[in-house]
Amino acid sequence: MSVIHQVPEGHVGVYWRGGALLKTITEPGFHMKMPFITQFEPVQVTLQTDEVTDIPCGTKGGVMITFGKIEVVNRLHKESVYETLLNYGVEYDKTWIYDKIHHEINQFCSSHSLQQVYIDVFDQIDEKMKDALQVDCTRYAPGIEIIAVRVTKPNIPENISHNYEQMEEERTKGLIAIEKQKVSEKEAETMKKMAISEAEKNANVSKILMEQKLLEKDSARKQEEIENAMYLAREKSLADADFYRVIREAEANRLKLTPEFLELKFIESIANNTKIFFGDKIPNIVLDQRLLGNFLVEEVSRGETPKMKADI
Repeated sequence: MSVIHQVPEGHVGVYWRGGALLKTITEPGFHMKMPFITQFEPVQVTLQTDEVTDIPCGTKGGVMITFGKIEVVNRLHKESVYETLLNYGVEYDKTWIYDKIHHEINQFCSSHSLQQVYIDVFDQIDEKMKDALQVDCTRYAPGIEIIAVRVTKPNIPENISHNYEQMEEERTKGLIAIEKQKVSEKEAETMKKMAISEAEKNANVSKILMEQKLLEKDSARKQEEIENAMYLAREKSLADADFYRVIREAEANRLKLTPEFLELKFIESIANNTKIFFGDKIPNIVLDQRLLGNFLVEEVSRGETPKMKADI
């Protein structure tokens, strides 16, 4: 009835004049219209969630079930508002979401058993509904975009629900037993790994100790070889020194065997003789110094000490 009206944020303004939809689309804010002649309606163009409740359907086996709530997240594109409302009106979502969900759910249930709908393929219903809605919207109402579909667990007859609860309880027990077995296997595997690790550690320690002993033996052997080499070198040095001393003494002795030295020794030997002989016939001693010298040289060269005895 008023001239001035407001378009809320997230919406666009749509107008009818004399029942005919106008192509005028207004943005959020205050606008003016002709009262009594022009009607105004805000249309949401942001994300919105439509809730479809109490959807009955029959499975392939003839069991009636009910989906308590299915949520459809959708959006109407701003540039397609005029075409969509021109073809399907302001309640376009009733045609392409509410009614379409009922149709698709019944189609799905009629081709699947209760076991499949309730358990086996329940996790696939969301995507199947989304794809089915989007295919028809793209074909007939391209301005509508289906973002997501959320399906709640259907309500099934109480006696069947009790059976499923028992089955789930048994399944849970089986899963618990399997998990316990996995835990036991994991513990056994852990103990095995710990034993292997401990054995490897002990083996490494033994290897290190053995290598240490071998190094000690090798070090002792090398030390003994060095000591033996030092001993041999010392003994060889001593032997060489003794040999050199003997050679030098022999050379010195040869140098001493001069006629003068032999004469001196001869005189000393005669002087040290304490035997005195008396008589008429005392043998004459004729000494040839050259023969005596040769005799002494031969004695020394044979390694014997010359012994001379003079009788007076």
